[in-house]
Amino acid sequence: MKSWKALLCTVLTAVLLTWAAAAFADEIVIGFSAPLSGPAAEYGQDCMYGVDMAIKELNAAGGVTVGGKKYTFKMERLDDRMDPTQAKNNALRLVNQNKAIVVFSPNFTSAAAIMGIQPANFILAAYTSIHVLLDKGHPMIITAVPSFMTYAQVFVNTAWENGWRSYASIVTTGGYGDAWRKAFHSFWANKGGRNVGDFPANYYAETDYSAQLTAALAKKPDFLLIGGPSAPTVLVIEQARALGFKGGFVVIDQAKPDYITKVIKDMKTLEGMISTGDLVRLPLPAVPGFSERFRAAYKREMTAECVLHYNPMKVIAKTIQQCQSLDPVVIRRNIPKALPTLGDVVPNELFGMNDQGFMYCGLITQQVKNGKFTKVNYLFTFPKTKAEFDKYKKMSKSTEPDMIQWVPLN
Repeated sequence: MKSWKALLCTVLTAVLLTWAAAAFADEIVIGFSAPLSGPAAEYGQDCMYGVDMAIKELNAAGGVTVGGKKYTFKMERLDDRMDPTQAKNNALRLVNQNKAIVVFSPNFTSAAAIMGIQPANFILAAYTSIHVLLDKGHPMIITAVPSFMTYAQVFVNTAWENGWRSYASIVTTGGYGDAWRKAFHSFWANKGGRNVGDFPANYYAETDYSAQLTAALAKKPDFLLIGGPSAPTVLVIEQARALGFKGGFVVIDQAKPDYITKVIKDMKTLEGMISTGDLVRLPLPAVPGFSERFRAAYKREMTAECVLHYNPMKVIAKTIQQCQSLDPVVIRRNIPKALPTLGDVVPNELFGMNDQGFMYCGLITQQVKNGKFTKVNYLFTFPKTKAEFDKYKKMSKSTEPDMIQWVPLN
């Protein structure tokens, strides 16, 4: 009996000490502005859940200690409905009123608007594959997303290998969609292929794409270049098939195949789809455990959006702990020292970061052939030389290292 009482006393003491430590810990505010309502809400929520999961895990582990003082993390989130003006206003509020040291923004035009805020006294964690933002030399921006230009070149090569020679474009409007259309057309034209028409659509406001699809299909393309947020992209695919389209789809990187297949369960509908790869199929040791934890916490499947917000949040926390500073400028400067983070700990791999703020990561692609997905391709496009590629390949924790390929791109 005494031993049980002693054990109970020990457990209660530990619980009280943990509670007391949390109660007296100061908070580090992490800002988040994204579409949390409207057509792109599913996308914004996946991004937000990634940050949320990282913060909950960090706080459960005790947060961070800086200068002998313990801190936990708190996320303040605001809905911007993909409106860049609202996103900028949200960021100002998060930084000036909530004292956020980081603002996550998962949209190109919104992140571009936030970049205009001066002084640049907070880290801008931008989830965008349009690296022209990085080219502007903003001192506080970071991103863990490969450049869409690399996806465009890989997708062009894959489509050409499939024997396709003509396409029509029904891509979302806005800066992101415009950049994708122009890049894809340029790479395709260099191959000798034909673009038979561009029919942009507002994926953030429209749900009926029959006018654009009817005009595009009249040109008899071999495939359609489509995409924006995942949910509207599903509608474009379904409506194209309903209109009798038998060709393939090239899906730009914002739309994710895991979400598409969750909604469109008949894989025959997706025959010929070229897309980014489903991260859950990447052979990294940390993926199954993360997938299970995410599903249990949020009652939905893991996506690239959640993973590529979860991992940078963990990197930021690790940097704070290592550099012993809460100054955003100091944290941003020291992020490379917190890398790499590899696939035995996190569900994707970040190998380093350049001066512009790009965290080196592989890109994952796949196709639908004969009613099922092909094996994912794990491609490293960031190494400049074969020697660099060999170094990063050895660093990777992939259980199938032979699947890692170096794809040097222009």
